Amino acid sequence: MTTPENSPLGKTSAYIDQYDASLLFPIARQEKRDELGIEKKLPFHGVDIWNAYELSWLNDKGKPVVALAEFFIPASSPNLVESKSFKLYLNSFNQTRFQSVQQVQKLLENDLSVAAGASVKVTVVMLQQAGSSADIQSIDAICIDELDVEISDYQTKPELLSTETGVVHERLCSHLLKSNCLVTGQPDWGSVFMEYRGPKINRESLLKYLISFRQHNEFHEQCVERIFMDLKERCHCDELTVYARYVRRGGLDINPYRSDVADGIADNTRLVRQ
Repeated sequence: MTTPENSPLGKTSAYIDQYDASLLFPIARQEKRDELGIEKKLPFHGVDIWNAYELSWLNDKGKPVVALAEFFIPASSPNLVESKSFKLYLNSFNQTRFQSVQQVQKLLENDLSVAAGASVKVTVVMLQQAGSSADIQSIDAICIDELDVEISDYQTKPELLSTETGVVHERLCSHLLKSNCLVTGQPDWGSVFMEYRGPKINRESLLKYLISFRQHNEFHEQCVERIFMDLKERCHCDELTVYARYVRRGGLDINPYRSDVADGIADNTRLVRQ
């Protein structure tokens, strides 16, 4: 069964270093979306951007190759891919010989598209072609983390959200987002960016709400969709984009982007904690 409880998470796993696509473990998105009242027709478009920093294989002479990779999994795909299984799958390339970078990239695209149930875009980047630390950017938004608020709620509480008089278009961000893995309970750390048009969101209430995820157990993608839906319902945003950049674990970071802005596009700019 493709449920979180049946995934490799929280279990001892053998290190398999020969290519094995069966290691990928898809999890249906719809069950968690049902909790949020999201029907089959999504109220947003978006993508889950994964970055891999520990990709390696052998060339046709047995010499190791190391590279980075970007994965773009559409939010409209029926499945997300469980992160530990993703890492185990990438490890299975370590002692496998491939003829070319293009062969590796094509294989990654094919396998992940099957697991996700939709077309996945993959870019494999050789280290000599990768950017430097100068590519690390800050979020172009107003950070609300310095607000002097008193916190007492550490489980998600959407009723904390409120609005003020006036209609605005603004970009806000917080680096205080923390949730826990749905299965293992291990912490996931992230920065979240929110751009919206509509009634002005009370910033203190927004910060309290984001901090209320601190002991909440859910996957990265599900947390971002929950934030999106709560802001739409409670704050009546006319347009909304929510984009979280999570800190990597096991050589992978996950960055879900959800937006109802027609021309909204997610970039893959690294933040300082990534």
